[in-house]
Amino acid sequence: MDQETAQKVVREYDLESHLSPKEKEFLAQEMPSDHDRVQFFWRYEAAYTLLWALGYVGSLGKPEKRADLAQVIPPMKKRKTKQFIAEAELRSLSAILDQADLIYRYRWAIVDAQLNGETTPANLNPDVALERHVALNWLVGYMDQEWDDVSTDT
Repeated sequence: MDQETAQKVVREYDLESHLSPKEKEFLAQEMPSDHDRVQFFWRYEAAYTLLWALGYVGSLGKPEKRADLAQVIPPMKKRKTKQFIAEAELRSLSAILDQADLIYRYRWAIVDAQLNGETTPANLNPDVALERHVALNWLVGYMDQEWDDVSTDT
């Protein structure tokens, strides 16, 4: 998505006040660097996890492959902001905590393999696992950190 389209979406859904400082900074750039584009592109994995927490995605599954963008965009595109909020069904705290624990364990397996020069186990995708870890840590309030600063300690 180009910057103009992204800014249009932010206006259309009245999201400006909900963006993090880094998100605002990114959207304000006419030509973000390739590095910044890649970093923000991967955030759709975190968005997928948040959609799961809101009941718009059935199951997260093992973090082996990237989320299907066809599942990330329609829940938001088909609804205006108020409808999106009204139809969300936040998963139970225990379900969210279970996923947070599970992603921590997946991430530890990945980090441990990297530290020991081994292949990533069980076809886990390190980037997918990282973004899910960010989203789940934010959801559970890990270290009470803001979105831009969420830690993914293992």
